[in-house]
Formats: sequence, structure tokens, C-alpha cells
Amino acid sequence: MSNIIKKERIINHERFFNNEDIANKDWVENAIEHVLKKIDQNLSRLGEDFPSASTKDLKYEKVRGDDIDWTEGFWTGMLWLAYGITNDHKYKRIADIQVKRFKERIEKQIKTNTHDLGFLYSLSCVSAYKLTGNQEAKGAALLAADLLIKRYHEKAGILQAWGDLSNPEESGRMIIDCNLNLPLLYWATEETGDKLYATLARNHVQNAKKYLVRHDASTFHTYFMDVVTGKPIVGKTHQGYSDDSCWSRGQAWGIYGFALNYLYTKDTSLLELSKILTNYFLNRLPEDHVCFWDLIFTEGDEQERDSSAASTSVCGLLEMIKHLPILDEERVLYEHAALAILKSLSENYTTTESDQEHGLLLHGVYNKPRGMGIDESNLWGDYYYFEALVRLSRSWNLYW
Repeated sequence: MSNIIKKERIINHERFFNNEDIANKDWVENAIEHVLKKIDQNLSRLGEDFPSASTKDLKYEKVRGDDIDWTEGFWTGMLWLAYGITNDHKYKRIADIQVKRFKERIEKQIKTNTHDLGFLYSLSCVSAYKLTGNQEAKGAALLAADLLIKRYHEKAGILQAWGDLSNPEESGRMIIDCNLNLPLLYWATEETGDKLYATLARNHVQNAKKYLVRHDASTFHTYFMDVVTGKPIVGKTHQGYSDDSCWSRGQAWGIYGFALNYLYTKDTSLLELSKILTNYFLNRLPEDHVCFWDLIFTEGDEQERDSSAASTSVCGLLEMIKHLPILDEERVLYEHAALAILKSLSENYTTTESDQEHGLLLHGVYNKPRGMGIDESNLWGDYYYFEALVRLSRSWNLYW
């Protein structure tokens, strides 16, 4: 495959600059205040339990036992964000209890047959260790990193997304979400001095760059590799509209994930790739800057938005611009675009203070093709919305 990827010029970039209030960050603090109120409501409802991946009729259900999923880390991550900015120990108390559950989960390998160990353990345990020095959390996160690298296929140079590693139906599946799981491995190398974790992460992201990104700067959700020969097979989707469309959250995972991998590798091609994916994404945003669930759709298609893809993209933009020169014209544009998306989410997509609306963001989509969490709140959308607000309001030591 050719590695030449088209970088689009941003069309109508003036629309990201036409909000005079956007530079006034008072709205950010007001938005954070609302987030904390909603988290407090959920704490009183959930206690020590986790919420479901997405809401049903705008309500999160309690998750216990075998119902756990790949998403619990986002809730614990929100508690750590809340503790980090308030120093209120009510958040830390519950988060510490949940860290113990994450430790038990990894020790017993309960529903850990997935690459999403990064989502689970970076936000719950790496964050706990960074914030409080919790050695139990550090140990659990290192166990997760050890388990994650067992999903690595040597010939293909990838970490398999989910499923039985020996099952031909699932073997060799790489998905763009995994870019966000790789920071767990870089962190493990930093903590242990063992270069293997970071080496495998670098190998994976290079293949993600090579096969998941199309020539026009759109992305596949999934790419299959032959784990015996290492040869590429075919690009598919699991959550997008079609194999050749561009799933919005997948594009957002790419924007954020390649920027995070640049942070650890200093491979400038990854930072450039994050910019290229960003331009494709921004050019396909509707008037209010919040994307449809697949970027193939436009105004009038009567399709759902995905606020979670929007909030993820904002975090990606904010990470990316950290690494660009202050006076860089692209940096200025990307910063204004991030603010425009986030302001629209804050003004048009947030829940009310009613305790009948459990999430932070309305109009998210979990998995449209499989009928899951459509036009609901979801944990990752909520988490990234909060992370973006925290990034804008203060200096933040990222958990990834």
C-alpha cells in the first residue's frame, strides 16, 4: 500500500472564528460546575457501583458482576478528574474502592480478553497512581500492560482488538480505537525500564498508520491482518455505516490517538497524521460543529449526531496543539475549532440538572448498526467532555 495520504485544505475555516464569546472562558467554569453536579447525582445513585456503558431513556443502570464491560474506566476516570480539580475526598473514596475492584478484575482476568485494557486501566489505575501514589493501582496497571502485550501478533505487528487469539474468525483484527490503549504500554516502559511494552506499541501504531488510514485521510474502523504471514487482508467496519464510509468516532480516535502516540514516540509523522485526519473531520462537520455518527452523512440526511465523537475530537485537538508552535497558523485554527465544538456541546448537547437525565452529554451513539445506545448518553462521551473542560481550565497531568 502507498503511504501517501491527501491533506485537505480546511474549507470555510472562518466559521470557527465567528463566535465572539469563545475566547471568554467563563463558560468553561460554568460547564465544569454542571459536570460536578451531575457526577454528584450519579454518586448518590450508584454508590460504589459502576454505570452502564450508555443510558437507556437517558438513565444509566448499575453494573454488577458479569455485566461489566470495556467502559468502567471512564466513570472512575471522571471521579479522578473531579478529585483532581476539587480535592474533595468524596470522589477519591469511591475511586479508591473501584481501584481495588480493577485490581481484582485483572488478577482474576474477568472480561479482560480485549485490547481495551488501556481504556480500563489508564483512567482508573494509572490516574490513581499519578494523582495519589497508590502502589496497588500501579501494580494493577502493570498487570494490565502485561496482559495487553499478550495480544500482540509478531508477524502482523499488531495488538488484536478482541476475541480469542486463536479463533480464525477474529484473529488479526486491528481497530482504530486501540491507539488510545497504547499509552498504557508506554507508561509501563517508563515505570519498569522494560522497552518491550513501548516497542510493541510503536510497532502497532505504525501499522495503524499504514493500514487504518485511507489515501483520502478517512479511516477504517477495522483492518484484518494475516497473523501467520503478516500480510494485510482487508479493511472493514464494525460500528460505521459501511466498510468504505468514515465512522465519526473512529476518526476522532485517530485524531487523539496519533497525537498521544506522538507524545511518547516523538515521531513527527504521527503528529502530521493527526492534523491530516483533523482536516478531513472538520470539513465534514455540520453547521453547529457536532458531527453525525458517520461522516458520510450531511445536513438533511436525518441521521443521529454523535456527541461522543465530538468530545473525543476536542481532546485530540487540544493534545495536538500542545505540540505545535504558538504562532503556527494551523495551531490557531485548530484551537478555535476545538473551542467551537466544545462550546456547541456545552450550549446545545448537555443534560439539564434533572436527576432523570443521568449523563453529561445528550445525543451520543454507541453502536448504530447493532442498535446500541442510539441518541443516548454514554460514558466515554461524558468522560472526554469533562477531560476537555479540565484541559482548557487548568494545567492537567494527563492520565493517558
